[in-house]
Amino acid sequence: MEINEHHRHTGRAAGPELAAGALAALTRRVGGPVLVPGDEGYDGERSGFQVAYRHRPAVIVGARSAADVAAAVGFAGAQGLPVAVQATGHGLSAATDGGLLISTRRMAGVRVDAAAGLARAEAGAVWGQVVEAAAPHGLAPLNGSSPGVGVISYTLGGGVGILARTFGFAADLVRSVDLVTADGRQRHVTAARDPGLFGALLGGGHGLGVVTAMEFGLVPVARLYGGQLVFGEDRIDEALAAYLRWTETVPDTLTSSLALIAYPDIPQLPESLRGRHLAQIRIAYTGGAEEGERLVAPLRAVGPRVGDDLREMPYAESPTIHQDPSDPHAYNGDNALLSGLDADALRQVAALAGPAAPVMCVVQLNHLGGALAAPSATGSVGHRDARFALRLLSPLQGADLETAREVHAKALAAVAPWWLGRSVNFLFGAHGERADAAEVARSVHGGALRRRLDRVKAAHDPENLFRFHPLAGGSSD
Repeated sequence: MEINEHHRHTGRAAGPELAAGALAALTRRVGGPVLVPGDEGYDGERSGFQVAYRHRPAVIVGARSAADVAAAVGFAGAQGLPVAVQATGHGLSAATDGGLLISTRRMAGVRVDAAAGLARAEAGAVWGQVVEAAAPHGLAPLNGSSPGVGVISYTLGGGVGILARTFGFAADLVRSVDLVTADGRQRHVTAARDPGLFGALLGGGHGLGVVTAMEFGLVPVARLYGGQLVFGEDRIDEALAAYLRWTETVPDTLTSSLALIAYPDIPQLPESLRGRHLAQIRIAYTGGAEEGERLVAPLRAVGPRVGDDLREMPYAESPTIHQDPSDPHAYNGDNALLSGLDADALRQVAALAGPAAPVMCVVQLNHLGGALAAPSATGSVGHRDARFALRLLSPLQGADLETAREVHAKALAAVAPWWLGRSVNFLFGAHGERADAAEVARSVHGGALRRRLDRVKAAHDPENLFRFHPLAGGSSD
Protein backbone atom coordinates (compact mmCIF):
# COMPACT_ATOMS: atom_id res chain seq x y z
CA MET A 1 0.00 0.00 0.00
CA GLU A 2 1.43 3.39 -0.99
CA ILE A 3 1.94 6.09 1.62
CA ASN A 4 1.28 9.54 0.17
CA GLU A 5 3.99 12.19 0.38
CA HIS A 6 2.79 14.05 3.46
CA HIS A 7 5.90 14.64 5.55
CA ARG A 8 7.03 17.94 4.14
CA HIS A 9 6.30 19.74 7.44
CA THR A 10 8.70 17.60 9.49
CA GLY A 11 11.42 16.70 7.04
CA ARG A 12 11.01 12.99 7.86
CA ALA A 13 10.89 10.58 4.96
CA ALA A 14 8.18 7.95 4.85
CA GLY A 15 8.81 4.50 3.47
CA PRO A 16 7.09 3.67 0.17
CA GLU A 17 5.05 0.87 1.65
CA LEU A 18 3.47 0.13 4.98
CA ALA A 19 4.70 -3.20 6.33
CA ALA A 20 1.92 -5.78 6.34
CA GLY A 21 3.21 -7.21 9.63
CA ALA A 22 2.99 -3.86 11.37
CA LEU A 23 -0.57 -3.37 10.13
CA ALA A 24 -1.55 -6.85 11.29
CA ALA A 25 -0.08 -6.14 14.72
CA LEU A 26 -2.08 -2.92 14.95
CA THR A 27 -5.25 -4.76 14.00
CA ARG A 28 -4.67 -7.24 16.84
CA ARG A 29 -4.10 -4.46 19.38
CA VAL A 30 -7.22 -2.36 18.81
CA GLY A 31 -10.83 -3.19 19.48
CA GLY A 32 -12.22 -1.17 16.58
CA PRO A 33 -11.77 -1.66 12.85
CA VAL A 34 -8.51 -0.98 11.03
CA LEU A 35 -9.18 -0.04 7.40
CA VAL A 36 -7.08 0.69 4.33
CA PRO A 37 -8.18 1.93 0.88
CA GLY A 38 -10.31 -0.66 -0.85
CA ASP A 39 -11.64 -2.18 2.38
CA GLU A 40 -15.39 -2.36 2.88
CA GLY A 41 -16.35 0.49 5.20
CA TYR A 42 -13.31 2.64 4.38
CA ASP A 43 -15.27 5.33 2.52
CA GLY A 44 -18.01 5.49 5.14
CA GLU A 45 -15.50 5.79 7.96
CA ARG A 46 -13.69 8.74 6.40
CA SER A 47 -16.87 10.65 5.58
CA GLY A 48 -18.33 13.34 7.82
CA PHE A 49 -20.79 16.21 7.95
CA GLN A 50 -18.62 18.39 5.67
CA VAL A 51 -18.83 16.69 2.28
CA ALA A 52 -16.78 19.22 0.29
CA TYR A 53 -13.63 17.63 1.68
CA ARG A 54 -12.91 14.07 2.75
CA HIS A 55 -9.84 12.53 4.35
CA ARG A 56 -7.83 10.14 2.15
CA PRO A 57 -5.75 8.32 4.77
CA ALA A 58 -3.49 5.36 4.22
CA VAL A 59 -4.91 3.78 7.39
CA ILE A 60 -8.04 4.40 9.46
CA VAL A 61 -8.41 3.26 13.06
CA GLY A 62 -12.01 3.26 14.26
CA ALA A 63 -11.21 3.69 17.95
CA ARG A 64 -13.46 2.23 20.61
CA SER A 65 -11.38 3.28 23.61
CA ALA A 66 -8.52 5.44 24.79
CA ALA A 67 -6.31 2.36 24.57
CA ASP A 68 -7.17 2.08 20.86
CA VAL A 69 -6.20 5.72 20.37
CA ALA A 70 -2.89 5.18 22.18
CA ALA A 71 -2.14 2.13 20.04
CA ALA A 72 -2.94 4.06 16.86
CA VAL A 73 -0.72 7.00 17.85
CA GLY A 74 2.14 4.64 18.76
CA PHE A 75 1.79 2.88 15.42
CA ALA A 76 1.76 6.18 13.51
CA GLY A 77 4.88 7.37 15.28
CA ALA A 78 6.74 4.14 14.59
CA GLN A 79 5.72 4.15 10.91
CA GLY A 80 6.38 7.85 10.31
CA LEU A 81 2.73 8.61 9.53
CA PRO A 82 1.06 11.95 10.29
CA VAL A 83 -2.11 11.71 12.39
CA ALA A 84 -5.52 13.33 11.89
CA VAL A 85 -8.71 12.80 13.88
CA GLN A 86 -12.41 12.98 13.10
CA ALA A 87 -15.59 12.52 15.10
CA THR A 88 -18.53 14.18 13.31
CA GLY A 89 -16.68 16.07 10.60
CA HIS A 90 -18.46 19.42 11.07
CA GLY A 91 -15.29 21.47 11.22
CA LEU A 92 -13.18 19.68 8.61
CA SER A 93 -10.84 22.33 7.25
CA ALA A 94 -8.05 20.48 5.44
CA ALA A 95 -8.40 16.85 4.41
CA THR A 96 -5.47 14.58 5.25
CA ASP A 97 -3.89 12.90 2.22
CA GLY A 98 -2.07 9.78 3.41
CA GLY A 99 -1.18 9.16 7.02
CA LEU A 100 -3.42 7.74 9.72
CA LEU A 101 -6.93 8.88 10.56
CA ILE A 102 -8.33 8.14 14.01
CA SER A 103 -12.12 8.02 13.87
CA THR A 104 -13.57 8.58 17.35
CA ARG A 105 -17.28 8.34 16.54
CA ARG A 106 -17.61 5.06 18.48
CA MET A 107 -16.35 6.71 21.67
CA ALA A 108 -19.62 8.47 22.41
CA GLY A 109 -20.17 8.02 26.14
CA VAL A 110 -21.63 10.86 28.24
CA ARG A 111 -21.96 10.88 32.02
CA VAL A 112 -23.49 13.59 34.22
CA ASP A 113 -22.73 14.06 37.92
CA ALA A 114 -25.66 16.27 38.87
CA ALA A 115 -24.56 16.74 42.48
CA ALA A 116 -21.18 18.06 41.38
CA GLY A 117 -22.59 19.95 38.38
CA LEU A 118 -20.19 18.16 36.03
CA ALA A 119 -20.35 16.20 32.78
CA ARG A 120 -17.84 13.87 31.18
CA ALA A 121 -17.94 13.37 27.41
CA GLU A 122 -15.88 10.99 25.34
CA ALA A 123 -14.17 11.94 22.09
CA GLY A 124 -17.07 11.13 19.76
CA ALA A 125 -19.92 12.58 21.83
CA VAL A 126 -22.09 15.37 20.38
CA TRP A 127 -23.72 18.24 22.23
CA GLY A 128 -27.24 16.92 21.84
CA GLN A 129 -26.29 13.95 24.03
CA VAL A 130 -24.99 16.22 26.79
CA VAL A 131 -28.04 18.48 26.67
CA GLU A 132 -30.32 15.43 26.93
CA ALA A 133 -28.37 13.95 29.85
CA ALA A 134 -28.18 17.22 31.80
CA ALA A 135 -31.73 18.49 31.27
CA PRO A 136 -33.52 16.20 33.80
CA HIS A 137 -31.31 17.72 36.52
CA GLY A 138 -32.08 21.34 35.60
CA LEU A 139 -28.57 21.73 34.18
CA ALA A 140 -27.17 22.71 30.80
CA PRO A 141 -23.77 22.62 29.07
CA LEU A 142 -22.26 25.55 27.19
CA ASN A 143 -23.16 23.94 23.87
CA GLY A 144 -23.36 25.48 20.44
CA SER A 145 -26.42 25.99 18.29
CA SER A 146 -26.31 22.60 16.54
CA PRO A 147 -26.91 19.43 18.59
CA GLY A 148 -24.88 17.38 16.12
CA VAL A 149 -21.57 19.19 16.66
CA GLY A 150 -18.85 17.25 18.49
CA VAL A 151 -18.14 18.28 22.07
CA ILE A 152 -14.37 17.99 22.00
CA SER A 153 -13.18 19.92 18.95
CA TYR A 154 -15.74 22.67 19.58
CA THR A 155 -14.39 23.13 23.10
CA LEU A 156 -10.73 22.95 22.07
CA GLY A 157 -11.44 25.91 19.78
CA GLY A 158 -13.01 27.88 22.65
CA GLY A 159 -16.69 27.24 22.03
CA VAL A 160 -19.07 30.18 21.56
CA GLY A 161 -22.49 28.85 22.53
CA ILE A 162 -26.05 30.04 22.86
CA LEU A 163 -25.44 31.05 26.52
CA ALA A 164 -22.03 32.57 25.81
CA ARG A 165 -22.54 36.12 27.07
CA THR A 166 -23.91 34.79 30.36
CA PHE A 167 -21.38 32.04 31.11
CA GLY A 168 -18.41 32.53 28.76
CA PHE A 169 -16.60 30.11 26.48
CA ALA A 170 -17.16 26.37 26.79
CA ALA A 171 -13.40 26.06 27.34
CA ASP A 172 -13.72 28.18 30.50
CA LEU A 173 -15.65 25.42 32.29
CA VAL A 174 -13.31 22.53 31.49
CA ARG A 175 -11.94 20.74 34.58
CA SER A 176 -9.80 18.01 33.01
CA VAL A 177 -8.75 16.56 29.66
CA ASP A 178 -7.81 12.95 28.94
CA LEU A 179 -5.23 13.11 26.18
CA VAL A 180 -2.97 10.82 24.18
CA THR A 181 0.24 12.69 23.38
CA ALA A 182 2.71 12.07 20.55
CA ASP A 183 4.67 9.54 22.62
CA GLY A 184 1.57 7.34 22.84
CA ARG A 185 1.02 8.11 26.55
CA GLN A 186 -2.45 8.41 28.02
CA ARG A 187 -2.46 11.51 30.21
CA HIS A 188 -5.00 13.07 32.57
CA VAL A 189 -4.35 16.79 32.21
CA THR A 190 -5.53 19.38 34.74
CA ALA A 191 -4.55 22.93 35.64
CA ALA A 192 -2.84 21.64 38.78
CA ARG A 193 -0.89 18.80 37.14
CA ASP A 194 0.25 20.51 33.95
CA PRO A 195 -0.89 24.14 33.72
CA GLY A 196 1.02 24.84 30.49
CA LEU A 197 -0.49 21.99 28.49
CA PHE A 198 -3.92 22.38 30.10
CA GLY A 199 -4.08 26.07 29.23
CA ALA A 200 -2.89 25.49 25.68
CA LEU A 201 -5.59 22.88 25.08
CA LEU A 202 -8.39 25.27 26.03
CA GLY A 203 -8.67 27.45 22.98
CA GLY A 204 -5.55 26.33 21.14
CA GLY A 205 -5.68 22.57 21.58
CA HIS A 206 -5.94 21.32 17.99
CA GLY A 207 -2.64 19.66 17.17
CA LEU A 208 -1.39 18.86 20.68
CA GLY A 209 -2.65 15.29 20.90
CA VAL A 210 -5.82 13.24 20.62
CA VAL A 211 -8.37 14.07 23.32
CA THR A 212 -10.19 10.92 24.41
CA ALA A 213 -12.47 12.51 27.03
CA MET A 214 -13.16 15.80 28.75
CA GLU A 215 -14.79 16.79 32.04
CA PHE A 216 -16.49 20.17 32.28
CA GLY A 217 -18.90 22.16 34.37
CA LEU A 218 -22.62 22.52 33.76
CA VAL A 219 -24.72 25.60 34.50
CA PRO A 220 -28.07 25.82 36.33
CA VAL A 221 -30.35 26.57 33.39
CA ALA A 222 -33.53 24.51 33.03
CA ARG A 223 -35.52 26.92 30.86
CA LEU A 224 -34.91 29.97 28.73
CA TYR A 225 -36.78 32.55 26.71
CA GLY A 226 -35.78 32.35 23.09
CA GLY A 227 -36.50 31.84 19.43
CA GLN A 228 -36.36 33.98 16.30
CA LEU A 229 -37.67 37.26 14.96
CA VAL A 230 -37.63 37.17 11.15
CA PHE A 231 -37.87 40.28 8.97
CA GLY A 232 -38.43 40.40 5.21
CA GLU A 233 -36.59 42.30 2.51
CA ASP A 234 -38.44 45.56 3.11
CA ARG A 235 -37.31 45.70 6.75
CA ILE A 236 -33.72 44.43 6.55
CA ASP A 237 -31.98 47.83 6.63
CA GLU A 238 -34.03 48.93 9.62
CA ALA A 239 -33.52 45.61 11.36
CA LEU A 240 -29.72 45.82 10.99
CA ALA A 241 -29.53 49.28 12.51
CA ALA A 242 -32.00 48.42 15.26
CA TYR A 243 -30.08 45.26 16.17
CA LEU A 244 -26.77 47.10 16.54
CA ARG A 245 -28.38 49.78 18.75
CA TRP A 246 -30.13 47.09 20.78
CA THR A 247 -26.94 45.17 21.54
CA GLU A 248 -25.66 48.24 23.39
CA THR A 249 -28.53 47.99 25.89
CA VAL A 250 -29.10 44.30 26.69
CA PRO A 251 -27.86 42.54 29.86
CA ASP A 252 -25.25 39.78 29.89
CA THR A 253 -28.04 37.28 30.51
CA LEU A 254 -29.12 37.69 26.88
CA THR A 255 -27.10 36.14 24.05
CA SER A 256 -28.13 36.78 20.44
CA SER A 257 -27.12 36.66 16.82
CA LEU A 258 -28.33 38.11 13.54
CA ALA A 259 -28.45 36.01 10.37
CA LEU A 260 -28.93 37.23 6.81
CA ILE A 261 -29.89 34.56 4.29
CA ALA A 262 -30.71 35.02 0.61
CA TYR A 263 -32.62 31.84 -0.12
CA PRO A 264 -32.51 30.48 -3.68
CA ASP A 265 -35.76 30.02 -5.56
CA ILE A 266 -35.73 26.22 -5.66
CA PRO A 267 -38.53 23.69 -5.12
CA GLN A 268 -36.65 21.98 -2.26
CA LEU A 269 -37.41 24.97 -0.02
CA PRO A 270 -40.74 25.84 1.60
CA GLU A 271 -42.79 28.37 -0.38
CA SER A 272 -42.34 30.93 2.41
CA LEU A 273 -38.54 30.95 1.91
CA ARG A 274 -38.08 30.59 -1.86
CA GLY A 275 -36.29 33.54 -3.35
CA ARG A 276 -36.54 35.56 -0.12
CA HIS A 277 -33.81 37.65 1.53
CA LEU A 278 -34.49 37.46 5.26
CA ALA A 279 -32.99 38.76 8.49
CA GLN A 280 -33.29 36.40 11.44
CA ILE A 281 -32.55 37.61 14.97
CA ARG A 282 -31.93 34.67 17.32
CA ILE A 283 -32.49 35.17 21.06
CA ALA A 284 -31.48 33.14 24.13
CA TYR A 285 -32.31 34.82 27.44
CA THR A 286 -31.88 33.04 30.76
CA GLY A 287 -34.46 35.20 32.54
CA GLY A 288 -38.24 34.91 32.53
CA ALA A 289 -40.63 35.39 29.64
CA GLU A 290 -42.13 38.64 30.95
CA GLU A 291 -38.75 40.38 31.14
CA GLY A 292 -37.76 38.76 27.84
CA GLU A 293 -40.78 40.32 26.16
CA ARG A 294 -39.78 43.72 27.51
CA LEU A 295 -36.20 43.32 26.30
CA VAL A 296 -37.16 42.41 22.71
CA ALA A 297 -39.78 45.15 22.34
CA PRO A 298 -37.33 47.51 20.51
CA LEU A 299 -36.74 44.80 17.91
CA ARG A 300 -40.42 44.14 17.36
CA ALA A 301 -40.86 47.88 16.89
CA VAL A 302 -38.96 47.56 13.58
CA GLY A 303 -42.26 46.48 12.08
CA PRO A 304 -44.17 43.48 10.75
CA ARG A 305 -42.33 40.19 10.89
CA VAL A 306 -42.27 37.20 8.59
CA GLY A 307 -41.81 35.01 11.66
CA ASP A 308 -41.87 35.42 15.45
CA ASP A 309 -41.63 32.31 17.63
CA LEU A 310 -40.14 33.82 20.80
CA ARG A 311 -41.33 31.88 23.81
CA GLU A 312 -40.27 30.31 27.08
CA MET A 313 -38.96 26.80 26.47
CA PRO A 314 -37.20 23.92 28.22
CA TYR A 315 -33.47 24.13 27.59
CA ALA A 316 -33.68 20.81 25.77
CA GLU A 317 -35.55 22.66 22.98
CA SER A 318 -32.74 25.18 22.49
CA PRO A 319 -31.70 23.73 19.07
CA THR A 320 -34.95 25.15 17.68
CA ILE A 321 -33.58 28.68 18.13
CA HIS A 322 -31.09 28.51 15.26
CA GLN A 323 -32.57 25.58 13.34
CA ASP A 324 -29.19 24.59 11.91
CA PRO A 325 -29.19 22.07 9.05
CA SER A 326 -28.77 18.47 10.13
CA ASP A 327 -27.94 16.87 6.77
CA PRO A 328 -24.31 16.61 5.59
CA HIS A 329 -23.42 19.12 2.90
CA ALA A 330 -20.53 20.98 1.28
CA TYR A 331 -19.59 24.45 2.49
CA ASN A 332 -16.81 26.96 2.98
CA GLY A 333 -16.69 29.75 5.55
CA ASP A 334 -14.59 32.54 6.99
CA ASN A 335 -15.04 34.99 9.85
CA ALA A 336 -13.82 38.12 11.57
CA LEU A 337 -13.75 39.06 15.24
CA LEU A 338 -14.58 42.75 15.56
CA SER A 339 -14.08 45.48 18.15
CA GLY A 340 -17.31 47.16 17.02
CA LEU A 341 -19.46 47.76 13.95
CA ASP A 342 -21.70 50.42 12.45
CA ALA A 343 -24.92 50.09 10.49
CA ASP A 344 -23.49 51.34 7.19
CA ALA A 345 -20.78 48.67 7.17
CA LEU A 346 -23.27 45.97 8.11
CA ARG A 347 -25.58 47.07 5.29
CA GLN A 348 -22.60 46.86 2.92
CA VAL A 349 -21.94 43.27 4.06
CA ALA A 350 -25.63 42.48 3.52
CA ALA A 351 -25.46 43.82 -0.03
CA LEU A 352 -22.21 42.06 -0.94
CA ALA A 353 -23.45 38.71 0.38
CA GLY A 354 -27.11 39.16 -0.56
CA PRO A 355 -29.24 38.13 -3.54
CA ALA A 356 -26.87 39.78 -6.05
CA ALA A 357 -23.86 37.74 -4.87
CA PRO A 358 -22.58 35.14 -7.37
CA VAL A 359 -22.86 32.41 -4.69
CA MET A 360 -25.32 31.90 -1.86
CA CYS A 361 -24.06 33.28 1.46
CA VAL A 362 -25.25 32.88 5.01
CA VAL A 363 -24.13 35.86 7.09
CA GLN A 364 -24.21 35.63 10.87
CA LEU A 365 -23.30 38.34 13.34
CA ASN A 366 -22.82 37.08 16.91
CA HIS A 367 -23.06 39.57 19.75
CA LEU A 368 -20.13 38.82 22.06
CA GLY A 369 -18.91 40.53 25.24
CA GLY A 370 -20.34 39.83 28.67
CA ALA A 371 -18.71 36.79 30.27
CA LEU A 372 -16.78 36.11 27.04
CA ALA A 373 -14.68 39.21 27.71
CA ALA A 374 -13.63 38.10 31.20
CA PRO A 375 -9.91 37.27 31.36
CA SER A 376 -9.02 33.59 31.61
CA ALA A 377 -6.52 32.38 34.18
CA THR A 378 -5.57 29.33 32.12
CA GLY A 379 -7.05 29.22 28.61
CA SER A 380 -5.80 30.23 25.18
CA VAL A 381 -8.85 31.69 23.46
CA GLY A 382 -7.75 34.60 21.32
CA HIS A 383 -9.33 38.04 21.07
CA ARG A 384 -11.59 37.75 24.12
CA ASP A 385 -12.21 41.49 23.90
CA ALA A 386 -14.13 41.17 20.60
CA ARG A 387 -17.60 42.69 20.59
CA PHE A 388 -18.89 40.84 17.52
CA ALA A 389 -18.08 37.81 15.39
CA LEU A 390 -19.01 38.18 11.73
CA ARG A 391 -19.33 34.82 9.99
CA LEU A 392 -19.83 34.04 6.30
CA LEU A 393 -20.65 30.59 4.98
CA SER A 394 -21.47 29.45 1.45
CA PRO A 395 -22.88 26.10 0.37
CA LEU A 396 -20.70 24.68 -2.40
CA GLN A 397 -23.14 22.46 -4.24
CA GLY A 398 -22.95 23.85 -7.76
CA ALA A 399 -20.79 26.78 -6.59
CA ASP A 400 -17.14 27.58 -7.21
CA LEU A 401 -14.86 27.63 -4.15
CA GLU A 402 -12.74 30.53 -5.34
CA THR A 403 -15.83 32.60 -6.11
CA ALA A 404 -17.13 31.94 -2.61
CA ARG A 405 -13.81 32.98 -1.11
CA GLU A 406 -13.81 36.19 -3.16
CA VAL A 407 -17.28 37.10 -1.90
CA HIS A 408 -16.27 36.38 1.69
CA ALA A 409 -13.11 38.46 1.34
CA LYS A 410 -15.03 41.46 -0.02
CA ALA A 411 -17.57 41.25 2.79
CA LEU A 412 -14.84 41.01 5.43
CA ALA A 413 -13.04 43.97 3.86
CA ALA A 414 -16.11 46.08 4.63
CA VAL A 415 -15.50 45.60 8.36
CA ALA A 416 -11.72 46.07 8.26
CA PRO A 417 -11.74 49.16 10.57
CA TRP A 418 -12.90 46.94 13.47
CA TRP A 419 -10.82 43.83 12.63
CA LEU A 420 -9.17 41.99 15.55
CA GLY A 421 -8.65 38.51 14.14
CA ARG A 422 -10.49 35.23 13.55
CA SER A 423 -12.18 32.50 15.57
CA VAL A 424 -10.89 29.00 14.88
CA ASN A 425 -14.37 27.60 15.59
CA PHE A 426 -15.78 29.34 12.51
CA LEU A 427 -13.09 28.55 9.93
CA PHE A 428 -14.82 26.13 7.56
CA GLY A 429 -12.96 24.84 4.54
CA ALA A 430 -9.44 24.24 3.31
CA HIS A 431 -7.86 27.36 4.79
CA GLY A 432 -4.54 25.56 5.20
CA GLU A 433 -4.25 25.44 1.41
CA ARG A 434 -4.78 29.18 0.95
CA ALA A 435 -1.96 31.40 -0.26
CA ASP A 436 -2.36 33.46 2.92
CA ALA A 437 -2.58 30.45 5.28
CA ALA A 438 0.16 31.81 7.56
CA GLU A 439 -1.74 35.07 7.98
CA VAL A 440 -4.94 33.17 8.71
CA ALA A 441 -3.12 31.21 11.42
CA ARG A 442 -1.73 34.38 13.00
CA SER A 443 -5.18 35.95 12.97
CA VAL A 444 -6.48 33.21 15.29
CA HIS A 445 -3.68 33.33 17.87
CA GLY A 446 -1.33 36.24 17.42
CA GLY A 447 1.62 37.70 19.29
CA ALA A 448 2.56 36.35 22.71
CA LEU A 449 -0.30 33.83 22.72
CA ARG A 450 0.87 32.30 19.43
CA ARG A 451 4.43 32.06 20.71
CA ARG A 452 3.26 30.35 23.92
CA LEU A 453 1.24 27.80 21.94
CA ASP A 454 4.21 27.17 19.65
CA ARG A 455 6.38 26.40 22.69
CA VAL A 456 3.82 23.90 24.02
CA LYS A 457 3.57 22.27 20.57
CA ALA A 458 7.36 21.99 20.34
CA ALA A 459 7.55 20.43 23.82
CA HIS A 460 4.82 17.84 23.31
CA ASP A 461 4.92 17.13 19.56
CA PRO A 462 8.35 18.19 18.25
CA GLU A 463 8.02 15.99 15.13
CA ASN A 464 4.59 17.45 14.24
CA LEU A 465 2.93 14.05 14.33
CA PHE A 466 -0.50 15.65 14.79
CA ARG A 467 -1.56 17.54 11.68
CA PHE A 468 -5.08 18.22 12.76
CA HIS A 469 -4.88 21.91 13.50
CA PRO A 470 -7.26 23.55 11.00
CA LEU A 471 -4.30 25.26 9.32
CA ALA A 472 -1.83 22.39 9.64
CA GLY A 473 -3.42 19.34 8.13
CA GLY A 474 -7.03 18.56 8.77
CA SER A 475 -9.04 18.27 11.93
CA SER A 476 -12.65 18.04 12.59
CA ASP A 477 -15.04 17.77 15.47
